[in-house]
Amino acid sequence: MSARERTFRLYDLRVEIVSVEPGLESICNHHVGDFFEVSGENLSIPAGRTFSMYALAAVLPLLPAKQRVTDANDWMSSDDLVMCPDPHCRAVMRITRTGVRTFRRADVTATPPPEATS
Repeated sequence: MSARERTFRLYDLRVEIVSVEPGLESICNHHVGDFFEVSGENLSIPAGRTFSMYALAAVLPLLPAKQRVTDANDWMSSDDLVMCPDPHCRAVMRITRTGVRTFRRADVTATPPPEATS
């Protein structure tokens, strides 16, 4: 297989606020239904909407692992809820795998592919 033909697959993700402590939506600026999407290395937030950078900081380290295919017994395959780091607003985000996208290695890195082993 040539270097240009080497591919890998990643899940597209949606991160959505699914609950907030009643009455604290305006203080923490979390609103049920707020979301962003991840495709490859790109985050997309709907035009005119916002997403708290503190909530983003809490969920960001999990996203590359959630994008990858994992064993059914791996907790990363089943656990999908993440709390906002503010203990008072108790906002909960859900990470959902929404689709699978195929990437060509040569399009996303300049590092040469590893040599095939027999």
